[in-house]
Amino acid sequence: MPQPKNNNLVVTDQQDLASAITGKEAILALVFATWCPFCRRFLPVFAKYAAGREDFLFVQDDEEIVATEYDVESIPSSLYFEKGVLTKRLDGQRGIGLQEKELVAFIQDCGLA
Repeated sequence: MPQPKNNNLVVTDQQDLASAITGKEAILALVFATWCPFCRRFLPVFAKYAAGREDFLFVQDDEEIVATEYDVESIPSSLYFEKGVLTKRLDGQRGIGLQEKELVAFIQDCGLA
């Protein structure tokens, strides 16, 4: 499992994701791929809100295994887990990705603001 960046955990497979969300009240995960230009553009935005928070998680999914598991059709996408169960999602738009204002609204909707 990769080392945390700025106190945030980075996971790269389904097993590590399951371990990271198990036993946690709430986790907001960003599913991204290093080859995706929309992800590279959005990563600093997510990192800004994730800084210093243990309830934010980065899921590097270059092989799209986690995306397949959670029916993510467009990356980047954010998944919100409560007690290990996916309860909300913010999917990126094809050809656009995610915008900061969408993330801010999603964070508020998840009660993490």
